[in-house]
Amino acid sequence: MQRRHGPADISAAAQEYLLALRMMASDGRVATTTQVGRHVGVTTQAASEMCRRLAADGLVETTGGRGLVLTTAGRTAADAIFRRHALLEWLLTAVVGLSWAESDVEAMRLQGALSPRVEVKLDELLGHPQTCPHGNPIDLETARRRPAGTPLSEMESGSKATVLRITEEAEEDAGLLSYLEARALTPGAHVTVLARSESLDSLTLDGPRGRATLGLRPAALIRVLPGEADAALFHRVPGPLGT
Repeated sequence: MQRRHGPADISAAAQEYLLALRMMASDGRVATTTQVGRHVGVTTQAASEMCRRLAADGLVETTGGRGLVLTTAGRTAADAIFRRHALLEWLLTAVVGLSWAESDVEAMRLQGALSPRVEVKLDELLGHPQTCPHGNPIDLETARRRPAGTPLSEMESGSKATVLRITEEAEEDAGLLSYLEARALTPGAHVTVLARSESLDSLTLDGPRGRATLGLRPAALIRVLPGEADAALFHRVPGPLGT
């Protein structure tokens, strides 16, 4: 019988690796031990050792070359961890009032201590979010139901769009997250592309807080839907809890 892996059965360090691998897979990237090590802030040797342990537990496997992917069990475990992380991010941003970047760090510290009972209660309190605050689906099933979106960098000058999600790759850049949050370029925000320049490598938008300028590469990490999207796609914490 295949062993089941819940968040409580996985060390805090291993959880960080599984989240990193999930993040890279969600954005279509092939992960290597070097990339995973860089993401979690350890040497390639240390990352290789941890990945070997995860492989021995049936959570990770190698692909052609040096690529690493989550197994079905690994993806299930990573989704469960991500769900806790996302719930804590909603709590810390919408209720406590922390910034996106701050909430990510604090959620990483707290996710391993969240009991199943508190997780259920927190989910109820927050209105059963289907995404994290950045708009990324909370699990694989949710991802299949939601639209993929178009990279903002591909939108032409004059076009209107709604921000769908800030990809998990973009979440790795605290400076970019802070800029987007400061300009209110968050899921559900309506924007108009004022100018797009390949030569200047830039995109100028009119958003909820006026003009904003992004390089084309950061803009490629933001997914949008053309025109005005269905408001039901974007979670809002209910009642007096939400800020």
